Amino acid sequence: MAKQRRKILIIDGYNVLRSGSRYKQIAGPDYTDDAFNRARETLINDVVGYAGHEWGAVIVFDGAKNRFSTGEAESVGGVRIMFSPSGQSADKVIEKLAHDARERGIEALVVTSDATIQDTVFGGGVDRMSANDFSWEMNNLLVENELDATPRVSRKNTVADRIDPAVRAKLEKLRDAAQQ
Repeated sequence: MAKQRRKILIIDGYNVLRSGSRYKQIAGPDYTDDAFNRARETLINDVVGYAGHEWGAVIVFDGAKNRFSTGEAESVGGVRIMFSPSGQSADKVIEKLAHDARERGIEALVVTSDATIQDTVFGGGVDRMSANDFSWEMNNLLVENELDATPRVSRKNTVADRIDPAVRAKLEKLRDAAQQ
């Protein structure tokens, strides 16, 4: 049996929230704390569902201007959530994670619409996906899951459905003759 390649999904958190159509719609135009937190929760839940057992995943939010940010990751549903350390941008953390993954032979996919990050990671041999493409993927995944969860209309099986068509034809002929 062939060894499966390890994979990591690296999400540029705030970029996806501001650039991905799915999350912009949730956050609304004013980005109030409640709406923004709902969008962030949706993103985290989406990544948990998308990554599953196939991908390791990390969502990086920018904590550069937060003097209390240490850069430590917290795990939610198997997905690592982290804010970049104080004084360091999320961009640098994402680039480092992608580079380190590549060096260790781990297949990496970076989700961002930041052109500088996309160019940097792609130049290093790492795949990238735009925030809007990721939003589109999440919307499709949601529709697929809803279709899978939709109850199917059961079809009632009758005796006529279970017997041989030739026998059924003979029985119908007898029935019709008896009714005359």
